[in-house]
Amino acid sequence: MKAAEIFDLKGRVALVTGASGGLGLRFAEVLAANGASVALVARRADRLAEAKVRIEKAGGKAIAIEADVLDRAQMNRAFDQAEKALGTVTILVNNAGVAHSTRATDLSEDEWRHVVGTNLDAVFFWAQEAARRMLAANKKGSIINIASVLGISVSKGTVAYAAAKAAVIQMTKTLGLELAFKGVRVNAIAPGWFVTDINREYLSGPGASLTRDIPIGRFGQDGDLDGALLLLASDAGGYMAGTTVVCDGGQVVAIRG
Repeated sequence: MKAAEIFDLKGRVALVTGASGGLGLRFAEVLAANGASVALVARRADRLAEAKVRIEKAGGKAIAIEADVLDRAQMNRAFDQAEKALGTVTILVNNAGVAHSTRATDLSEDEWRHVVGTNLDAVFFWAQEAARRMLAANKKGSIINIASVLGISVSKGTVAYAAAKAAVIQMTKTLGLELAFKGVRVNAIAPGWFVTDINREYLSGPGASLTRDIPIGRFGQDGDLDGALLLLASDAGGYMAGTTVVCDGGQVVAIRG
């Protein structure tokens, strides 16, 4: 089978959270470019509208849905809107997330709950809802949770984020175990350091030296996650469940040896 066939997503409906910029927008563009109809979900309506236009100009199909991933009512509405416009969501990319740089002794309860709520709780509930709807529609599909290398190895000032991402990796294993035999594959991608809106200032300043810990010698760039995404979303990854694909330029290997 040719690569163009095994990675083809025609007829699939994808929903990407945090799709108004950064990695989420890239994920949405790649899925659309390979044939999927894409529901773009985020809080920033203006950025979503721009993302929708970009995808359509490139020949893809997309709709924009304003929603906060922490709001369960808005989550249900987002799935309803996606189904009405495009059909049952069969690819979910659980990408929305927030970071922090507060040391553990200074971290407030509110900040802890916001970071963990966004990076863990919301990931579970969106995955749960997507799986329920796929099963109800008798559809096979793929759920892709975006974890992080900080869920595997840590750095200072990331306690809430690292804890949440580590839990996402374990949750992915459990969901993969429970849902694979029903036709819903659940896997994760653990990116290393990628320059996005939430860390651009840090990585271009005090964090620039982090490249010394990355064997490839640079931060992640646009395109570096495309292969992992398409592998897990398409039939190419049809025998993968509960797996976390690490894309970090060799950072974890360098740390662990």
